[in-house]
Amino acid sequence: MEFNKILLIGLLAQLLFSARLLIQWYESEKNKKVESPVMFWILSIIASSLLIIYGVLRKDIVIVGGQIISYYIYIRNLQLNNLWEKLPDLLRHILLILPMLGFGYLFFFHNINAIIHNDEISRNLLVWGGAGQTIFTLRFIYQWYASEKAKESIFPFSFWIISLTGSLMIIIYGIFRKDVIIIMGQMFGVFIYIRNVMIHMSNHKNLFFGK
Repeated sequence: MEFNKILLIGLLAQLLFSARLLIQWYESEKNKKVESPVMFWILSIIASSLLIIYGVLRKDIVIVGGQIISYYIYIRNLQLNNLWEKLPDLLRHILLILPMLGFGYLFFFHNINAIIHNDEISRNLLVWGGAGQTIFTLRFIYQWYASEKAKESIFPFSFWIISLTGSLMIIIYGIFRKDVIIIMGQMFGVFIYIRNVMIHMSNHKNLFFGK
């Protein structure tokens, strides 16, 4: 596949990620508190699927690996919003196995050592990018924990702090990787994360474990 077509897939994924943040930000500003709209999770699962495909085509294990855990947390939030069960069985099965197919494709149809030791990505950069993606993924593990505790889909204060930290690390990775898709996708998010921190702080309630 030509590089510009691959770039288009990544660009579409990042646009959808940005759109979900816009929706979440709009709902939060409207209600004067941080919200967790259903559309956020719908766009998340679509965008994540596209980004996994993009990462596979780019042979970038950092991108693919960074989506695995958060992808299934998106699904859990769809369940908490009583939407997952309404999807057709075939679509649910496809969505459930897609990340594993992407990882499996990299491992079994490519030389994994060549991917890990990609000449375009130094070992230090790979570690940095992996750490950034790990931190970025931890935000959704924390969000999942807080949502399970609250018995509803919520965004706790620390979610936005972790998001901001991981996002800045991934931007640095993208700069060194010279990947405009990564940089564009994260730059927009930084402003939304900061705004959600401000909204949380203005409420002065349950900063770490509540809404």
